[in-house]
Amino acid sequence: MQNQAKFSQFKKANITNSNQGVLVWTDGASRGNPGLAGVGVVIQLGNEKKLYSKFLGRNVTNNEAEYQALIFALEKVKALVGKKKAKKIKIKCFSDSELLVKQLNHQYKIENEKISQLFLKVWNLTIDFNEVNFFHISREKNQQADRLANEAIELENSKMF
Repeated sequence: MQNQAKFSQFKKANITNSNQGVLVWTDGASRGNPGLAGVGVVIQLGNEKKLYSKFLGRNVTNNEAEYQALIFALEKVKALVGKKKAKKIKIKCFSDSELLVKQLNHQYKIENEKISQLFLKVWNLTIDFNEVNFFHISREKNQQADRLANEAIELENSKMF
Protein backbone atom coordinates (compact mmCIF):
# COMPACT_ATOMS: atom_id res chain seq x y z
CA MET A 1 0.00 0.00 0.00
CA GLN A 2 3.06 2.25 0.26
CA ASN A 3 2.82 3.88 -3.16
CA GLN A 4 -0.94 3.84 -3.64
CA ALA A 5 -2.53 7.21 -4.19
CA LYS A 6 -5.72 8.20 -2.40
CA PHE A 7 -7.95 10.02 -4.81
CA SER A 8 -11.56 10.84 -5.55
CA GLN A 9 -13.59 9.16 -8.27
CA PHE A 10 -13.25 10.89 -11.59
CA LYS A 11 -14.08 10.66 -15.25
CA LYS A 12 -12.41 12.49 -18.10
CA ALA A 13 -12.74 16.17 -17.31
CA ASN A 14 -15.07 18.08 -19.56
CA ILE A 15 -12.76 20.81 -20.76
CA THR A 16 -13.96 21.96 -24.15
CA ASN A 17 -12.53 25.46 -24.35
CA SER A 18 -8.85 25.29 -25.31
CA ASN A 19 -8.23 28.53 -23.41
CA GLN A 20 -9.68 27.11 -20.21
CA GLY A 21 -7.01 26.80 -17.60
CA VAL A 22 -6.31 24.29 -14.91
CA LEU A 23 -5.09 25.43 -11.51
CA VAL A 24 -2.82 23.16 -9.50
CA TRP A 25 -1.52 23.51 -5.94
CA THR A 26 1.19 21.08 -4.83
CA ASP A 27 3.12 20.36 -1.68
CA GLY A 28 5.70 17.81 -0.69
CA ALA A 29 6.54 17.04 2.93
CA SER A 30 9.34 15.08 4.55
CA ARG A 31 9.62 14.19 8.22
CA GLY A 32 13.29 14.12 9.14
CA ASN A 33 14.55 15.42 5.81
CA PRO A 34 15.34 12.85 4.62
CA GLY A 35 12.58 10.81 6.12
CA LEU A 36 9.00 9.69 5.63
CA ALA A 37 7.53 11.74 2.80
CA GLY A 38 4.21 12.43 1.15
CA VAL A 39 2.62 14.70 -1.41
CA GLY A 40 -0.60 16.67 -1.51
CA VAL A 41 -2.21 17.97 -4.67
CA VAL A 42 -5.26 20.12 -5.37
CA ILE A 43 -6.42 20.32 -8.97
CA GLN A 44 -9.11 22.77 -10.03
CA LEU A 45 -10.82 21.97 -13.33
CA GLY A 46 -13.43 24.63 -13.95
CA ASN A 47 -15.66 24.68 -10.85
CA GLU A 48 -14.55 21.25 -9.67
CA LYS A 49 -11.71 20.61 -7.22
CA LYS A 50 -9.98 17.25 -6.91
CA LEU A 51 -7.87 16.41 -3.87
CA TYR A 52 -5.06 13.85 -3.83
CA SER A 53 -2.48 12.59 -1.40
CA LYS A 54 0.20 9.95 -1.75
CA PHE A 55 2.83 8.46 0.51
CA LEU A 56 6.25 8.49 -1.20
CA GLY A 57 8.30 6.33 1.10
CA ARG A 58 11.22 6.64 3.48
CA ASN A 59 14.51 8.47 3.11
CA VAL A 60 13.07 11.18 0.82
CA THR A 61 14.18 14.79 1.13
CA ASN A 62 11.74 17.69 1.24
CA ASN A 63 12.99 19.03 -2.10
CA GLU A 64 12.53 15.61 -3.72
CA ALA A 65 9.01 15.46 -2.27
CA GLU A 66 8.21 18.90 -3.72
CA TYR A 67 9.24 17.74 -7.19
CA GLN A 68 7.38 14.43 -6.78
CA ALA A 69 4.23 16.37 -5.88
CA LEU A 70 4.42 18.38 -9.09
CA ILE A 71 5.13 15.26 -11.18
CA PHE A 72 2.16 13.51 -9.59
CA ALA A 73 -0.05 16.54 -10.28
CA LEU A 74 0.92 16.88 -13.95
CA GLU A 75 0.41 13.16 -14.52
CA LYS A 76 -2.98 13.37 -12.80
CA VAL A 77 -4.10 16.37 -14.89
CA LYS A 78 -3.16 14.50 -18.06
CA ALA A 79 -5.15 11.46 -16.89
CA LEU A 80 -8.15 13.62 -15.96
CA VAL A 81 -8.43 15.54 -19.23
CA GLY A 82 -7.05 12.94 -21.60
CA LYS A 83 -3.97 13.09 -23.79
CA LYS A 84 -5.68 14.89 -26.68
CA LYS A 85 -7.21 17.69 -24.59
CA ALA A 86 -4.03 18.06 -22.55
CA LYS A 87 -2.29 19.58 -25.58
CA LYS A 88 -4.86 22.39 -25.59
CA ILE A 89 -4.89 23.44 -21.95
CA LYS A 90 -2.90 25.88 -19.90
CA ILE A 91 -1.88 25.01 -16.37
CA LYS A 92 -0.94 27.33 -13.54
CA CYS A 93 1.04 25.49 -10.86
CA PHE A 94 1.32 26.99 -7.38
CA SER A 95 3.88 25.85 -4.81
CA ASP A 96 5.27 27.18 -1.56
CA SER A 97 8.70 25.78 -2.52
CA GLU A 98 10.79 28.72 -3.64
CA LEU A 99 13.55 26.35 -4.79
CA LEU A 100 11.21 24.33 -7.02
CA VAL A 101 9.62 27.37 -8.63
CA LYS A 102 12.87 29.25 -9.18
CA GLN A 103 14.57 26.19 -10.67
CA LEU A 104 11.66 25.58 -13.04
CA ASN A 105 11.63 29.27 -13.99
CA HIS A 106 15.38 29.17 -14.73
CA GLN A 107 16.32 31.46 -11.85
CA TYR A 108 18.27 28.90 -9.79
CA LYS A 109 20.76 26.29 -10.93
CA ILE A 110 20.25 22.62 -10.13
CA GLU A 111 23.27 21.09 -8.45
CA ASN A 112 21.80 17.89 -6.99
CA GLU A 113 21.71 14.79 -9.21
CA LYS A 114 18.37 13.47 -7.89
CA ILE A 115 16.76 16.89 -8.29
CA SER A 116 18.21 17.12 -11.79
CA GLN A 117 16.46 13.87 -12.74
CA LEU A 118 13.18 15.04 -11.23
CA PHE A 119 13.50 18.41 -13.00
CA LEU A 120 13.89 16.60 -16.31
CA LYS A 121 10.80 14.52 -15.62
CA VAL A 122 8.77 17.67 -14.88
CA TRP A 123 10.15 19.37 -17.97
CA ASN A 124 9.19 16.42 -20.18
CA LEU A 125 5.68 16.35 -18.69
CA THR A 126 5.17 20.04 -19.49
CA ILE A 127 5.52 19.20 -23.19
CA ASP A 128 2.21 17.30 -22.96
CA PHE A 129 0.34 20.59 -22.37
CA ASN A 130 -0.17 23.83 -24.29
CA GLU A 131 1.40 25.88 -21.52
CA VAL A 132 2.54 25.32 -17.94
CA ASN A 133 3.54 28.16 -15.61
CA PHE A 134 4.98 27.96 -12.11
CA PHE A 135 4.23 30.42 -9.32
CA HIS A 136 5.60 30.72 -5.80
CA ILE A 137 2.96 31.28 -3.12
CA SER A 138 3.08 31.59 0.64
CA ARG A 139 2.52 28.56 2.87
CA GLU A 140 -0.72 30.17 4.02
CA LYS A 141 -2.08 30.02 0.47
CA ASN A 142 -1.07 26.37 0.14
CA GLN A 143 -2.66 24.96 3.29
CA GLN A 144 -4.91 22.44 1.57
CA ALA A 145 -2.07 20.76 -0.35
CA ASP A 146 0.09 20.88 2.78
CA ARG A 147 -2.61 19.17 4.83
CA LEU A 148 -2.96 16.42 2.21
CA ALA A 149 0.81 15.79 2.12
CA ASN A 150 0.96 15.51 5.90
CA GLU A 151 -2.11 13.24 5.97
CA ALA A 152 -0.33 10.82 3.62
CA ILE A 153 2.62 10.65 6.02
CA GLU A 154 0.39 10.34 9.10
CA LEU A 155 -1.58 7.51 7.54
CA GLU A 156 1.59 5.56 6.79
CA ASN A 157 3.08 6.44 10.17
CA SER A 158 0.00 5.07 11.95
CA LYS A 159 0.50 1.71 10.19
CA MET A 160 3.99 1.43 11.64
CA PHE A 161 2.83 1.44 15.28
